[in-house]
Amino acid sequence: MQNGSRKEQITHAAAKLFKEKGFGAASMRDIAGSMGIEAASLYSHIKSKDEILEIICFSMADRLLKSIDEVNDIYFNAAEKLQLAIKNHVRIITGDLNASSVFLREWRHLTKAKLRKFVDMRNRYEAGFMQILVNGENENVFEATDKKFAVLTILSAVNWITEWYDPKGKMNPDEISNHLTEFIMNGLRVKSPA
Repeated sequence: MQNGSRKEQITHAAAKLFKEKGFGAASMRDIAGSMGIEAASLYSHIKSKDEILEIICFSMADRLLKSIDEVNDIYFNAAEKLQLAIKNHVRIITGDLNASSVFLREWRHLTKAKLRKFVDMRNRYEAGFMQILVNGENENVFEATDKKFAVLTILSAVNWITEWYDPKGKMNPDEISNHLTEFIMNGLRVKSPA
């Protein structure tokens, strides 16, 4: 069994099940069974499946928001900021593939009030990337482009990593982020006149 508090152990076990079965199909009984304990004992630590989903989604969202805020506070040029933002994103999502998959796929199951808060956090995160692109255009580092489309393309590319990344594979998270950054930058960079 993993180290950490009982609540953390429950959350880790649930994230694995939510990834494998989907939030809707996984029950508290399933979570307890995967931990080798009675379902009733879960309720002394966790109120519901909804609470577990909130912990997973908001923990990831908090980490990502903190990372983009830190990047935008650094006195780098836009190209360096974008490279660091992508690297941070890749490190965070590859750090816990189960939680990342739940964060990216199951957030729609959050309760109505929590869903609004989550979408607001996601929008703030996208706005952090948007700011980097705006700065890059102002610095004449990036082409003028549809920034919303560019941000969604970047995030789609980095989020797709959860579908294929293997911690025992050929590339580590930093190598992956370097390759992705190179492709993304080639699409955004101002072209030199011929």
